[in-house]
Amino acid sequence: MLMSQVRLGIISVLVARKGATFTDLKTLLSLTQGNLTIHLQKLEEGGYVSVKKEFVKRKPRTTCSISVRGRRAFFDHLEFLQAIADGEETFGD
Repeated sequence: MLMSQVRLGIISVLVARKGATFTDLKTLLSLTQGNLTIHLQKLEEGGYVSVKKEFVKRKPRTTCSISVRGRRAFFDHLEFLQAIADGEETFGD
């Protein structure tokens, strides 16, 4: 799930912050609204993030936060990347 550059970016932002609004993620990652929506849906379906929709001063606000599963997957992915960097993991040699 985190092999996608966009999904890894979303999860990275959410690990670094307590949560992020849809607008923050869109701006920080330079994504279109449609692209971000699709990736957030996939991450939410996988149990990696939670998405909360509410109205603040009559305006819609979508806030995303990382789940325990998402945080675990992120750090597992970092370990995998470190193993590649250390030469402990190879691909189809």
